[in-house]
Amino acid sequence: MSTNSLDIENEKSEYKDDNENVSMDYSIKHPLQNCWTLWYFENDRNQSWEKNQREIASFDTVEDFWSLYNHIKPASELKQGTDYSLFKKGIRPMWEDAANKKGGRWLISLEKKQRTNDLDRYWLDIILCLIGEAFENSDEVCGAVVNIRYKGDKIGVWTGDASKGAAVLEIGRKLKERLHISNRITIGYEVHKDTMDKTGSSSKYSYSV
Repeated sequence: MSTNSLDIENEKSEYKDDNENVSMDYSIKHPLQNCWTLWYFENDRNQSWEKNQREIASFDTVEDFWSLYNHIKPASELKQGTDYSLFKKGIRPMWEDAANKKGGRWLISLEKKQRTNDLDRYWLDIILCLIGEAFENSDEVCGAVVNIRYKGDKIGVWTGDASKGAAVLEIGRKLKERLHISNRITIGYEVHKDTMDKTGSSSKYSYSV
């Protein structure tokens, strides 16, 4: 685990512990390896898709992340049809962006009942993996999206080059490990181009773990 990951996990513990008097010096900030931008999508049919994507805030320190995270709604409280996206600054949460167009996403599909028990934990743990550079191939990671949908929520972790199989698989395995997903459950990787070209209800997985 990287130094950033340790810093973030340590602060996660401190924020969660309301019973102890934790002394934190907020004048000293712990820089992240990358600057990240949080986006919010809400579908308005009178607006273009790009205008429906709203850039909320960017952060590049551990402390600024927690300040933002603790002042927004958790994913489980968002309205149906909305998304949160967290991407490296300069990358838009859309397939057509230059950083994304050759890539794909690891897709985690949740049952409706998991919104109460698992959604927020999964989303936070994925964010911590991203900003803490927890993957050996973190340079390949572009961002992540959580979709709030009536039939079942989805979380996707986006990478930039679907042809780099070893890197893609390492990210998928680490993702399962960090989320404590059972080995009995398979998660799949969709190439963006295949998803855009699909004619059925789901595109074929290019990788699975």
